[in-house]
Amino acid sequence: MKLNFTKMHGCGNDYIYFNCFEQSIDNPEELSVRLSDRHFGIGGDGIILICPSDVADARMRMFNADGSEGKMCGNGTRCIGKFMYDNGMVSKPEMTLETLSGIKLLKFQIEDGKVANVTVDMGAAILNPAEIPTRFEGEQAVSVPLEANGETYSVTCVSMGNPHCVLFVDEVDSLDLEKIGPAFENHPMFPERTNTEFVRVIDDHTLQMRVWERGSGETWACGTGACAVAVAAVLNGICKKNEDILIHLRGGDLTIRYTDEAVFLTGSATKVFEGSIEA
Repeated sequence: MKLNFTKMHGCGNDYIYFNCFEQSIDNPEELSVRLSDRHFGIGGDGIILICPSDVADARMRMFNADGSEGKMCGNGTRCIGKFMYDNGMVSKPEMTLETLSGIKLLKFQIEDGKVANVTVDMGAAILNPAEIPTRFEGEQAVSVPLEANGETYSVTCVSMGNPHCVLFVDEVDSLDLEKIGPAFENHPMFPERTNTEFVRVIDDHTLQMRVWERGSGETWACGTGACAVAVAAVLNGICKKNEDILIHLRGGDLTIRYTDEAVFLTGSATKVFEGSIEA
């Protein structure tokens, strides 16, 4: 079977996108494992299917590099918005996208007839430990101790449609995430595994982060992770609500605004190339 795809990235978080309005994908889990390989496949953090929806302009299905399906992908939502608008599948400067964590509203910044930046209403942050899910007790898990990799860390847990564990550290560039990341991802306190963000505070409006994603390992960016980091920074008194928080990731910058109603994610979306592959 010949499949057409588009390679896109948001701040270096790259996925292989398939337009399922025009073609069908029978085994996305296996396809994601094979095509995400950067030596023997196309290379990416996973695959994303752009599907028809009965309740929105489109529906997203996202699969990690290990074949597991994710409920949400902030960078992926922005790239789908760009794909839909640039290819004439939506004609207005906003659209709705159905995901496994609900319907998201996307608003486009248009330059020269193409989408340059997208703002996504990511919905409200989930702070109840049981809903994240994590096995911490209480109403929130903010700055709670967690022993991992032979050390005790202070962590804050947030869900933005998928679970995140946020750590504020003095320095992030020298961290050995290949060693540390799996200790958090597979920690027994996280029954569905977790994404983990390691964050350095620059000032009360600026943060630097690296991320270890469940099912993919370290990625150059994570939109839901950046949202979780902003929420955690507010909960820990580092940043303020209703103000823009600039987050530096390995692949670029994202701007997050945490309000009483929702978390808003703004960033770029980039098309790399189009191609076809036999599967």
